[in-house]
Amino acid sequence: MAGSTRWLHRLFWLNLVAEVLIVATGGLVRLTASGLGCPDWPQCVPGSLTPVKHQAQSWHKYIEFGNRTVTSVVSIVAVALLVALIVDQRKGSGRRGLWPPVAWILFGIAVQAVVGGISVRTGLNPAIVATHFLASMVLVAASAWLVYRSRETDSRPESLVPREVRWLAAATAVVVAIVLFLGTLVTGSGPHSGDDAEHPARLSFDVRTVAWLHADTVMLLTGLVIAMLVATLLIARHTRAPKAWGWVAGVIVLQGIVGYTQYFLQVPAGLVEVHMILASVLVIVTTWAVLSLRKR
Repeated sequence: MAGSTRWLHRLFWLNLVAEVLIVATGGLVRLTASGLGCPDWPQCVPGSLTPVKHQAQSWHKYIEFGNRTVTSVVSIVAVALLVALIVDQRKGSGRRGLWPPVAWILFGIAVQAVVGGISVRTGLNPAIVATHFLASMVLVAASAWLVYRSRETDSRPESLVPREVRWLAAATAVVVAIVLFLGTLVTGSGPHSGDDAEHPARLSFDVRTVAWLHADTVMLLTGLVIAMLVATLLIARHTRAPKAWGWVAGVIVLQGIVGYTQYFLQVPAGLVEVHMILASVLVIVTTWAVLSLRKR
């Protein structure tokens, strides 16, 4: 791998790590009830971009400001991606296939900035906060796509499995999205919505009901992933696909253990944070698994 290409690939990985980190710090904001630690946006408080001593939000202001700082880092890395690709193109690499995921990342970050501002302005409306998290999952998927795509050529993709298996993979990806959506309903209906006692922000769903609906959908997802694993072992044994779907199965099992444990332990904050980070990992491995069904 050429030096410039190696540097570019490392930048792609840095972007992926940054996108997962913003999910982790966003989770920390919610779990410490620091969602309004900076009650203004884009400033922390009127007249200052950073926290000030006389704020009533105590240490919560530093948690929220830290999350905003990581958001700035994510934006800087995204701009670096854009500049790096332009430079790479001018050097004659001709890697046009890298532009779609980068475009999604840039667009997603812009959307996230707007949604984040709206969530503060609306006093952490749980529906807006859920949208904020789901948009992060789209960014994680686009970043994982970019890392995978960077290891391929721009030649025409060749499918490694029959059409029916590709459809099954698409259905599995859709169910992953549904699982994530239901997970936001559980969090938005429970005790970790990022608010505090003075600013309650909850969805009106019964948390026990949506939690079990979420769990049932995960069981459906587990069955689909097992089907994909068996299909790729039978049809594409000598490709990377079986290993990729095996990773998806492993992450789902781990998520299930964490999810049930946190449910029976009355959702301790630490396990919720782990659950959110693993959600990002699930999106990454699912993206790679779907892409593993073809080669260039």
